[in-house]
Amino acid sequence: MVAEISKANFEKELDSLRPALPATPGEITNTLSHYYRGELGRMISWRDRIDRTSNWAITVAAALLSVSLSTPSSHHGVLLFGMMLITLLLLIEARRYRFFDIYRARVRKLERGYFAQILAPNGDFKADWAGAIAKSLRNPQFLLSYYGAVKRRLRRNYCWMYLILLLAWCLKITTPKLQTEGNPLTQTHSWTYVVENAALGPIPGWAVLCVVGLAYAGILYGTLHREMDEDEFVKGEAHV
Repeated sequence: MVAEISKANFEKELDSLRPALPATPGEITNTLSHYYRGELGRMISWRDRIDRTSNWAITVAAALLSVSLSTPSSHHGVLLFGMMLITLLLLIEARRYRFFDIYRARVRKLERGYFAQILAPNGDFKADWAGAIAKSLRNPQFLLSYYGAVKRRLRRNYCWMYLILLLAWCLKITTPKLQTEGNPLTQTHSWTYVVENAALGPIPGWAVLCVVGLAYAGILYGTLHREMDEDEFVKGEAHV
């Protein structure tokens, strides 16, 4: 009997501690406004992290280009190292973009389903935006695969960095005299010279060329192969 009374008192105390849900339209509007500001802040925070990674990638590419092309004696491996660093930053940015995409989708659903309807009501609009946001809040899930995030960031920014590094690397290995200080600059006249100049320590030049070629084939595929846009990306052109 005492246990039943204690349990009943505990449930009453628990109910009294639960926050009251908004009941009036004014309270609901106030709650949505605060929620929108909160989600917008989280989205901006992750967007800032993405921009920082992109800025670091641009800085790294510019610095290594300067080191590689400023002196004739610099090795072409500096540019290969730059490609590896850019790849690492791309993978980090793709992970951050997946988190950003969650909050961006919530903000866009709220803007399109609530605020847009207030400003210009559309009778044909029947999307369950509130249910979609509630589902995401109860069980947060990534909306974009890691591979899809890599391809998206590759198309937006990183393909151009890879292209610049590739052009600089080709210039370096096709101009062998660039690596011999004091000699006049001359272009290669034989494929053999290019292969020999592409050597990286004990690794033969043909192996280095094959690895770089395969890597850039994957980059080209990821840049050009675009899947059908889904969800909010179908609606409008202003997206990241």
